[in-house]
Amino acid sequence: MSVGVSIMSNKNYDAIKAHYAGSDAKDLAMMMAPVTESTAWTEMAGFPYAGTYVGPDAVIAGVFKRIGEDWDGYTFALEKLVDGGSTIVGIGTYSGTYRKTGKPMTARVVHVWEMRDGKAVSFEQFTDTRLVAAAMG
Repeated sequence: MSVGVSIMSNKNYDAIKAHYAGSDAKDLAMMMAPVTESTAWTEMAGFPYAGTYVGPDAVIAGVFKRIGEDWDGYTFALEKLVDGGSTIVGIGTYSGTYRKTGKPMTARVVHVWEMRDGKAVSFEQFTDTRLVAAAMG
């Protein structure tokens, strides 16, 4: 007698896994795929790009464009992706070198995604902003 095991794929998890794959590949379109016009994207208070941005254009202009202008080699290394159904959590490390000071930075980070049908309702970042600020000052 054989027992069949069915593994259901969570489209929310798959969408965020693809987002991080896009980040690794420096593919902005792939990164923005789960972000809709109503997605609220929050960068932590104290972070240089702190605030809430709504929609992909605001996220690109307010976060990714600025990071690209200010940092060399800025990356997010994903270590663990937690499938919580409609809540997906990415755990990892930011690193990069701030151009104006030449100082490197490494900071642990957690991203919390609230999802619906494979699209981001919200994104919230938690990181050690002091470590990021130290590289900038």
